[in-house]
Amino acid sequence: MRAARPEQHAAEWQVWAALGIVYVVWGSTYLAIRVMVTGPGGLPPLLAGGTRHVVAGFIIFALLLLWRGRGAFRLRRSELIGGAIVGLLLLLGGNGLVVLGEQEVPSGLTALIVAIVPLCVVVLRRIFRERIATGTILGVVAGFVGVAILIVPEGISGRVDVLSMLMIIGAAISWSIGSYISKRLDMPYDPLASTGVQMLAGGLGLLITGALTGETVHPEQFSIESLVSLLYLITFGSVVAYTAYTWALIHASVSRVSTYAYVNPVVAVALGSLLLNETIDLTMMIGAAVIIVSVWLVIRTESRRQRPPATAVEAEPVA
Repeated sequence: MRAARPEQHAAEWQVWAALGIVYVVWGSTYLAIRVMVTGPGGLPPLLAGGTRHVVAGFIIFALLLLWRGRGAFRLRRSELIGGAIVGLLLLLGGNGLVVLGEQEVPSGLTALIVAIVPLCVVVLRRIFRERIATGTILGVVAGFVGVAILIVPEGISGRVDVLSMLMIIGAAISWSIGSYISKRLDMPYDPLASTGVQMLAGGLGLLITGALTGETVHPEQFSIESLVSLLYLITFGSVVAYTAYTWALIHASVSRVSTYAYVNPVVAVALGSLLLNETIDLTMMIGAAVIIVSVWLVIRTESRRQRPPATAVEAEPVA
């Protein structure tokens, strides 16, 4: 495993500006996905998700060519294979199940379920016999209790489709596996090149899967809202926010950047309530609080142990 780059100096306001973009934009992507795939003018979920990532991947490679020249494209075969595998797990398995699940699951609830990603990564580490701190274990247990508080009442009452919620859990698990093995595969060292490879591979996987499952495209039926949401996800969700995220990783500590893992769900719940009139009841608030506190406990415990950055940053968003 390659050594992590040292942090580079940047003004405090620049770091907070980058984190602010990640907080707000990635938190809003759940709302944008919900708008994109629901309603009479909604887009076919897998084909739309594939389009988003393929277009974003080409944009990122165009930026790489502009900024760094052709040298950025000199990738070994093993790096391309590693990036493709991770991209399929993160975007085909992770994002694909999110866009499918959000056809029935409110955006705020989706974001809260997805917040268990860093907790799933800890479970994987334990499966592979890594030593886990007691505080981390307590955080994981509390986090899954929080998920149960969210899911069980919704499923029993019939307010939310159980299968769709299980898809969201499956998305978090797939994203966790992709995040975990990404530190153990040969990947492009340049973060933008790695992102471009992952987006192209995952996006193509989504397009192929959408076509094989019978999704069709009828542009005359698409609503303006769904098309605007797709454009927002491409430009802001995939290109702008991810660029801000990779810049923040270079100029700030991993533990500080990782705070998005419990800020994004709060943003998603607030936007879903304000803009889509999604219901926030007491049970949901309790479950949300338990999950957010558990993620905070895990990140805090891991940062105190001063683990290598590559292990600490395994909580990227599925949306």
